[in-house]
Amino acid sequence: MSTLTSINARTGEPQGKPLNASTMEEIDAAVQAAAAASDTWATSDGTQRATLLRALADALEADREMLVARADLETALGPVRLNGELDRTAFQLRRFATIAESGVPFERLDDPAVAGGPPVGHPAMVRQRVPLGPVAMFAASNFPFAFSVLGGDTASALAAGCPVVVKAHPGHPGLSQRVFGLIQQVLKAQGLPAGLIGMVQGASVDVGVELIRHPLIAAGAFTGSTRGGAALQAVANARPRPIPFYGELGSINPVVALPSALAARGAELAITLAGSIALGCGQFCTNPGLIVLIDGPESDEFVAQLAKALTTQKPHPMLTAGMRTAFDAGVRQQQELGAQTLVQASGEGLAPGPKLLQVNAQRFLERSGLHDEVFGPSSLIVRAASVAEVLAVLNAVGGSLTVTLWGADEDTPDNRALVRGATAIAGRVLFAGVPTGVAVTAAQQHGGPWPASTAPMTTSVGDAALERFLRPVCLQDAPAWLLARQGVPC
Repeated sequence: MSTLTSINARTGEPQGKPLNASTMEEIDAAVQAAAAASDTWATSDGTQRATLLRALADALEADREMLVARADLETALGPVRLNGELDRTAFQLRRFATIAESGVPFERLDDPAVAGGPPVGHPAMVRQRVPLGPVAMFAASNFPFAFSVLGGDTASALAAGCPVVVKAHPGHPGLSQRVFGLIQQVLKAQGLPAGLIGMVQGASVDVGVELIRHPLIAAGAFTGSTRGGAALQAVANARPRPIPFYGELGSINPVVALPSALAARGAELAITLAGSIALGCGQFCTNPGLIVLIDGPESDEFVAQLAKALTTQKPHPMLTAGMRTAFDAGVRQQQELGAQTLVQASGEGLAPGPKLLQVNAQRFLERSGLHDEVFGPSSLIVRAASVAEVLAVLNAVGGSLTVTLWGADEDTPDNRALVRGATAIAGRVLFAGVPTGVAVTAAQQHGGPWPASTAPMTTSVGDAALERFLRPVCLQDAPAWLLARQGVPC
């Protein structure tokens, strides 16, 4: 039987007994149990869904001390960051509880009958939504609470009326087991089916493939690498009945810093950006991996300021040894493709030092390998000769979760062009601040064109994440008893 091991992220040493990976039979059993709970949960009202979500948030907070200690052991993210992330996770659960309770999943569009023949006349129609069914949720490594077992995907799917089968991340198996134990206690206390929230685990890709391939799974939700997400999307599309696959993938999140912004407060922006590059050891999907500057004295001074600020950053160890290997290989590839190294700190022990490299726009455009995400505390500066070259660089990126535009404060033809270029490739465009930090709000859009995500019309963060797991249905000339349910499926 295949096993996986909990690893101390600071020492690289295994800890505790190895855990058994889920067998094909166990994966099937988890999905079957979710399917058995599907009708019950789909027909639940907003109050029942909210009660479960709030109880799950309470359970996390009640076990905070043990959860944070375990998460820190397996991720090295530190108690301050992890406590904040647990707070965010509880907030997400309660926010989706409020959304369900307020009736959002059951909203309807009533289109009364119009007498006469077509095209003006038509029967009475009501457009409402129904839950998709069991969702395969793939936990992320870099957010062991907020994008993991009880993360935003699980919360939004439950609020939509869908059971969830979580594929736990092998980077924090002990934490995942403890959270799943809390879930089972809450489900039992509320008299809900144990299969409403299931969990499978394993370091092998076979576990995830078997889960997304299962004929009773109705949708997939994934946060992780472009390579992993693309492979699972291919499996989802190759099924006899393809299913939607909502993957939030890799992103290099360009920051365009215009000369006007750098002249006004370049030193301040350099310190802010250095902190964003190294935040969480650069292991954020919104890490600013690309900095686009227009040649000139302001940019020259800013590069020097940024390099100095970055050398003071002290990243902690990366989440896993595999991620550290991939980070080193990514930086090495940029160097081999002609990028000049400006900062290459050695780091301490298992912690990598921050990296800063630079290349001109022409070389960036010519060498597609420079467009790849380097997941870790590193950023690549691209020096452009003009706004036209900046736009060409953005176009070459192809798709990103974010683009940041510093200095586009006036209504000018160039700034309009930059805004068009940014919105063409990103789900979120910032005009101040840095891209790290994704607020859970009504207007959030966490997604973007490929390779940032597989479904750029959807978001994995914010209120609209619920929409991924609901399918519209038109009821024509529906009987009174069905309309009286006010959008709650029967």
